[in-house]
Parts: sequence; C-alpha cells; structure tokens
Amino acid sequence: MTTSDTAQAESARNAAYTAGTTFTLLAAIGFAAVSTLTALAISYGASLPNVLTWRYVLASIVLTVFVGARGYQRLPAREMMKFIVIGGGGQALLVGLALSSIAYIPVATLAFLFYTYPAWVTLVQAVRGAEAFTARRGVALALSFAGIVVTVGLPTGGGPASDSGYWTGVALALGAAVVYGAYIPTMMHLQKTYPVPVTSALAKIGAAACFLVWSASDQSFDYALSQPAWLAIAALTIFSTVLPSVFFLSGLIRLGPVRTAIVSTVEPFLTAIIGAAVLAQHITPRVFGGGALIVAAVLLLQFRRERVA
Repeated sequence: MTTSDTAQAESARNAAYTAGTTFTLLAAIGFAAVSTLTALAISYGASLPNVLTWRYVLASIVLTVFVGARGYQRLPAREMMKFIVIGGGGQALLVGLALSSIAYIPVATLAFLFYTYPAWVTLVQAVRGAEAFTARRGVALALSFAGIVVTVGLPTGGGPASDSGYWTGVALALGAAVVYGAYIPTMMHLQKTYPVPVTSALAKIGAAACFLVWSASDQSFDYALSQPAWLAIAALTIFSTVLPSVFFLSGLIRLGPVRTAIVSTVEPFLTAIIGAAVLAQHITPRVFGGGALIVAAVLLLQFRRERVA
C-alpha cells in the first residue's frame, strides 16, 4: 500500500469515526428523553404497558411506511424473523426492565445505573474474541464507572437506600444494563450490510408485539387516552424512538459496539438535565461530578483512538 493509499484509508476512518460519533450523540439526545416522556404519559393516566404498546405500534407504522416509500429491498424471510424475534424481543425486554424502574427511582438514577452496560458490552466482545480489551478502553470504562458511583452513591443506611422499593428499581435498572450489554454486539452481528431503516422497522414490530401481549395480559390496553398522554406518546414515538433508533444503528456500524457504548455514556447526563427541566428533579453536585467523569471517558476515546490490530 502506498503512502497515498494509507492517507486515504486514514482519512476514510476519521470520517467514519466523526459521522459515527455524530449519529450516536444525536441518538443519545433522543433516548435521554425517553424516561421523562414516559413518566409524563403515566402521570396523565396511561399505564406503562399501554404507553410502550402505543409507542412501538406507532413507531412500527412510521418506519414501515418510510421503508415502503423508499423502496428498500425485502430481506429474506429467515433474516426478517431474526430481527423481529431477537431484535424486537431483546428491545422489549431491556426497555420494559428499564422503564419499570422509574416507579421506584428517579430518572437520573435509572440513567446512571443503566450505564454500567459498557462493561457488559466489553465482556461480551472479549468472550467472543471480537475486540481486544485494551488499556485505553479499560481507563475509559473506569472513568465511566467512577462517574456512575459518584452520581448514584453507595448504600450507607438511611435515605433512599434503606427503602426496599429503591433496591427493586436498582435491580430493574441493572438487569436492563446486562440485557443491553448483550444486545448491542448481537445487533451488530445481525445488521451486516442490511439497510438500517429496514432492520429498525422489523425490531420495532417485534417489540410492539411483545408490549401488546403485556398490556393485554394485565388488561391495561386502551386507546381512550387523554390528549396530554397522546402528545407524550407521540413525542416518544418520533423523537425518542424512530429517529434515535436509526441514528444509533448508523453510529453503531461506523464505530463498533464498544466505542458506541462509551460515546453513548453522555446520555445519562442528558437524562438528568431533561428530568430536572421537565419533572423538576433536582440535580445535585454529585450528579454534575459523575457527569464530568463520563464526559471525560468520551473525550479519551475520541481524541486518543486506539488502533486495533
């Protein structure tokens, strides 16, 4: 390979990293509003299963119409079922676990507990032999975890930590993180060269089916919702489901699962800010300190990129 070819390859990699980072950060903004918008919809009288059902049904319709209008080629039936069952089922599981926790813990606490998932991503990738666990990734993850500890704190007796409901919320949030840690590399493997809107639509259809079963089983499925509830669900559908899902997968295929996971750690800080602005949940200096450590992890990854053999 000539010097010119090497320079062109390096330029292409840098362009991919820049585009991937931009897509991932846009997705983070949309995803950061999920718990706040869900909490708003629930406060207007809708149940969590019903909110999630309509969120994913509407998202499925929007994405399916978009895919049909753009004339994307149909995937083989076997591949379609993988995205519906694995992509949709996995998405429903992690979303259901995470958003069930907001009945017990604040949205900021959920966000930072959920962001233990880069460790699980790294573990899954290391076990699969897909990506090496480098020292730089270790430092970035250590900064992320330090930010989580600073933000959430440790059980000391008294306060929220003495409430059993608090630990239910913690368990739900951490369970979602574990599922997400396995979900990211799984979706990366399934994605291959398929168009992102097509695979996103299939995953949304699978998730919608799961949530419809949930809302029907607990008899909370309903379409006679208040106008504010519908507005919150509409915002969830467009700005926190359809657009960020496409952005996220677009970033994922450019950055890889571990880089995507670490760049996305800005999301809990954004969640805390949105929760404070909309739900009047106070952001303490502890939250700001933890957020600074998480941003430091992102900067470390982006400005000192490792070279993987």
